[in-house]
Amino acid sequence: MPLSWNEIRLRASTFAVEWKEKSLKAREEADAHDFQTDFLNVFGITRRQVATFEHRVNITNEIDPFGKKTGGRRGYIDLFWKGRIMIEMKTPGKDKIRAYNQAKEYAKSLPPADLPFGILISDFKTFDYYDLEKGGEPIIFTLADLPQKVEIFGYLAGYKDVVFDAVNPVDIEAAELMGGLYDALKENGYTGHELEMYLVRLLFCLFSDDAGIFND
Repeated sequence: MPLSWNEIRLRASTFAVEWKEKSLKAREEADAHDFQTDFLNVFGITRRQVATFEHRVNITNEIDPFGKKTGGRRGYIDLFWKGRIMIEMKTPGKDKIRAYNQAKEYAKSLPPADLPFGILISDFKTFDYYDLEKGGEPIIFTLADLPQKVEIFGYLAGYKDVVFDAVNPVDIEAAELMGGLYDALKENGYTGHELEMYLVRLLFCLFSDDAGIFND
């Protein structure tokens, strides 16, 4: 059974808080696996059960005189979940458009049954999501905005035909307040894992109180 949307948004908020500071020093080679694993966990997905890192693709875009694809040049998809999603990671500041063009080339070489619903390009700080079924321009948003954008990836959690609702202004204000609290605590010397855990636990308490979990 899929996680509830409230649980997914809570996990997305936790993910955004935990990676806010990490993203400042993130590197594609060193941190991509952890980032992608944590991202899938937002939707209740255990990465090792469904997706592979560095998935090899034989790129065969050339056509021989008999109409068959030739080549054999190899490429590697950073994270690939067959029939669901392809993720390409970049170090902050690197060209994400180039990463998308590379991902498109990989997708063209996949068997039709393996084609994903979408391609996600991330530099740890921002997300560019390309819906391969609908086409059009990518949906671009920041790490902090992920809790408000999780419906885009509803199919990862098992949801279909998700209807996008307007984001509650109160939720936006709460997210901004959490960000302000993070910055204020950091300026006063609170950093690292302890700061992240404090904010995650505070966020959990706020969600739990709103849901009526705590007794009066």
